[in-house]
Amino acid sequence: MSTTICQVMGFIVSSLGVAGCIVSTAMDMWSTQDLYDNPVTAVFQYQGLWRSCVRQSSGFTECRPYFTILGLPAMFQAVRALMIVGIVLGILGLLVCIFALKCIRIGNMEDSAKANMTLTSGIMFIVAGLCAITGVSVFANMLVTNFWMSTANMYQGMQNIQNRYTFGSALFVGWVAGGLALVGGIMMCLACKGLIPEESRYKAVSYNASGRNISYRTGPYKVGSGYEPETKTKKGAGYEEAARSEDGRRSYPSKYDYV
Repeated sequence: MSTTICQVMGFIVSSLGVAGCIVSTAMDMWSTQDLYDNPVTAVFQYQGLWRSCVRQSSGFTECRPYFTILGLPAMFQAVRALMIVGIVLGILGLLVCIFALKCIRIGNMEDSAKANMTLTSGIMFIVAGLCAITGVSVFANMLVTNFWMSTANMYQGMQNIQNRYTFGSALFVGWVAGGLALVGGIMMCLACKGLIPEESRYKAVSYNASGRNISYRTGPYKVGSGYEPETKTKKGAGYEEAARSEDGRRSYPSKYDYV
């Protein structure tokens, strides 16, 4: 029962993690404009992995997708790739995990096959969670670097060069989702150990003859009843070999046969 509960809980937690990765990747608020020095503004800008948006004070929002790929920074493209790889591995892990659940019986699938599928899905979830956490952390590092560079330029009197951006809500969603996928994958790997059937192992002991090697010739073994006479008989004068009767019994000679 504990193995089933661990497996089901791992599936649920991993599902939440994969769903969170998808939501985080699709969100537009990966970086938001810092309003610390200018809390009242007519334009609020925020950016995502796929497009940048501008929201005016009137409530009108306009978003423009990135029409170029080569013009984007290399680290930005790496974050995209990590998030996509994490989502793909997470979805594949969910498909494998559904068929590996112990509470679902499909045909004559053995527990050993379910254990292998559970371990495979757990590894996929772990890798997906690591990809999501790595991608979000790389993007956060880019924001921190650009933030301090913009701050240094502002202190030098160049205030109109660029706006400062800080962490958006999508980063926190991505961190939580990656952690959930990682924890769910670990739970699936732990559940795999309980699904492996116990195998009985017998230790064989070999005995060697201490003396010289003796070869035995195999052949048909004849079981005797103990009443058969010896095979070797003495042949003397007047002695005749006993004849067998029809029913298979041996008839012995009488005293009149020697007259």
